[in-house]
Amino acid sequence: MKNNKPSPAPGSRHAIPQSHAVWLALAIGACILAAPGSAHAMGVSSDKSLLDLYREGGPIMHIIALCSVAVTSVGGYCAFMFRKNKLMPPALVSQLNGHMAQRDLQSAYNLSNSTPCVMTDILSGSLTKANFERDMYNKTAMENHIGDECFRHETKMMVIVNYMNTFAVLAPMIGLLGTTAGMITSFSALTAGKAEATDLAKGIGEALIATAGGLLLAIPSMFMYFFFRGLLTSNMADLHKTLSHMLDLFTGEAHTAGASTNDPSQQG
Repeated sequence: MKNNKPSPAPGSRHAIPQSHAVWLALAIGACILAAPGSAHAMGVSSDKSLLDLYREGGPIMHIIALCSVAVTSVGGYCAFMFRKNKLMPPALVSQLNGHMAQRDLQSAYNLSNSTPCVMTDILSGSLTKANFERDMYNKTAMENHIGDECFRHETKMMVIVNYMNTFAVLAPMIGLLGTTAGMITSFSALTAGKAEATDLAKGIGEALIATAGGLLLAIPSMFMYFFFRGLLTSNMADLHKTLSHMLDLFTGEAHTAGASTNDPSQQG
C-alpha cells in the first residue's frame, strides 16, 4: 500500500526556521550596535570631527564633495520642476477645461501662450491641428500630437534625472580610486622600510574614508534617481490623461461636471 505522506522538501532539515532567522538578525544588529560601546569601554575612542575625517580622506574627497553638491542641486531642481502642480497648475486646468467644453479654441490657445508650462506647451500645438470640418474635429491628429509631445517632454526631463544615476554609478568608482591611492601610500611606507603601525595607518585610513565617502554619495543618489524617475513617469501619465480629457470635452465625449472626478490634476 502506497504511503501518501508528503516527503519533506530537499534541504528542509537544515533550513533555519523563520523565527530563528529573525532572532539571528536581531542578534547581529545588537552586535553591530554594541561594537562602538565595547570599543569605548576598552579605551579606544576617537575625538575626530567630520572635517578631520574629510582631510584624512585625501584629495579624492574634494571630488566627492563636488559631486555631492551637484547631486543636491539636481535633486532640488527635480523636486521643484517635476511637481504635478508645476507641470499642470490646477487653476489653469480648470480654465482650459471650460474653454475646451465651449469649443473656444482661440481663448484656450491665448491662455496657453500666456501661461507657459509643459501642459500648455503640448496643448497649444495640438490646438493648431483642430479642424471643425473634419470628423470629430480631427481628434485623432490632436491625440497623436499629444502622445508624441508627452513622450518628447518626458524624455528631455528624464535626461536630468539620469544625472543622479550617473553620480550613483561613478561615486563608488571615485571612492575606489581613493582606496587605491591610500593603499599605494601604505605600500610606499613599507617599501621605504617603515613597518610601524603609525606609518601604515595614514594610507589605510585614507583608503577606508574614501570608500565610505563614495558610498555615502552613491546611496542617496541611487535613491533619488528611482524616486524622481517614478515621480516623473507618474506625473506625465496624469498629464497625458488630463489633456485627453480636454479633448473629450472639446469633442463632446465628456462633460464639465465630471471634470472634478476624472481630472487627475485634481487628485493627490
